[in-house]
Amino acid sequence: MSWVSAAVSVAAARQASAAGKFNQAIQNRNAQIAEQEGELIEKQKEFDLATFDKKFARLQGETKTQILNSGVELSGSGLRILRANAEQAEIEKAIIDYNAKIGQAKAFEQANFARMQGQVARNQARAAEIGYYAQAGTSLMKAYG
Repeated sequence: MSWVSAAVSVAAARQASAAGKFNQAIQNRNAQIAEQEGELIEKQKEFDLATFDKKFARLQGETKTQILNSGVELSGSGLRILRANAEQAEIEKAIIDYNAKIGQAKAFEQANFARMQGQVARNQARAAEIGYYAQAGTSLMKAYG
């Protein structure tokens, strides 16, 4: 009977080890996905900024055309309008950049957390594995002790 108990404990130890490795692999994959999301956020930011720059250049061109067509020179209030637009554009670009950095930070934090969860799962499995091997040893010691 002790042989059977020892064999069951050894099998359980192996199963705990395999489960821990599997759970760690899943969490490592989750970490990779989160990191990829962070990289995609950066690419999206670059695209958003390029799109914004194109729209802004068009807006400034239209504004300049309207100012000139109204018979006003590009000085005084006309120039102030263009400058105010440029200042607002810089603020908008800073907001796009800030939001992207926040998104990236969240994604990278998720990646780190997933890796920690994977390590915890692996350590828990190791502890269970050791416990099962100890049970097997105890069973064999009882059988032959």
